[in-house]
Amino acid sequence: MRDATGGVQSVLVLGGASDIAVATVQRLVADRCRRVVLAGRPSPALDDAAERLRADGADVETIGFDAAEIESHAKVVGEVFAAGDVDVVLLAFGVLGDQAAFDDDHAAAVEAVTVNYTGAVSAGLAVADCLRAQGHGTLVVLSSVAGVRVRKDNFVYGSTKAGLDGFAQGLGDALQGSGARVMVVRPGFVASKMTEGMVPGPFPTTPDRVATDIVAGLRRGAHTVWSPAILQAVFGVLQLVPRPLWRRLAAR
Repeated sequence: MRDATGGVQSVLVLGGASDIAVATVQRLVADRCRRVVLAGRPSPALDDAAERLRADGADVETIGFDAAEIESHAKVVGEVFAAGDVDVVLLAFGVLGDQAAFDDDHAAAVEAVTVNYTGAVSAGLAVADCLRAQGHGTLVVLSSVAGVRVRKDNFVYGSTKAGLDGFAQGLGDALQGSGARVMVVRPGFVASKMTEGMVPGPFPTTPDRVATDIVAGLRRGAHTVWSPAILQAVFGVLQLVPRPLWRRLAAR
């Protein structure tokens, strides 16, 4: 349960080594959050994230979670909630991949879709059940502007984010009146481990800046957060661009 001033006291991260998620949790810990559960595949990155948050004063637990292991999601999420209230869940896992590689290896494309969309639906529904039963809490879903209008140079990834965004918005509507809610986050190009070596897109941002926008969104009870905010206006215009022109604008 949030404290008397509305501060988050507990958080679960699905995709515990995510740069954006860790930066977000650091801000929540600085604002008195103490219980942190990082769920992800065992890795040095997950261990490092846990140690950084412990150094900030959080009580951190790491647990195994694999987005592709759909059958395990309800059990993993349920056990975290059974151990105590969870104020915020960050759904932060996903793979970017490479469209050229997906064109050559269709199985790899299907694996990416399984993680980014099917896994997110499975985990998101499990979280929603627990939040509804708990009667409060926010599921924060890391979407992307790549799903607002899908480009041909990353259409597999973009389509997964389009599906995820629609699912999350609908789930938020379905939870209306339950005390639980969903906040969808649409970052632009984020300079992080996932995008290392890539040419930055327009209006690039960082995990720290996205984290600041997420925390601000939680405080004001937003249902959608664009990061940076200017992208809402930019994509409002881009959605009106005729398709033949869009194909040329979205070329490699």
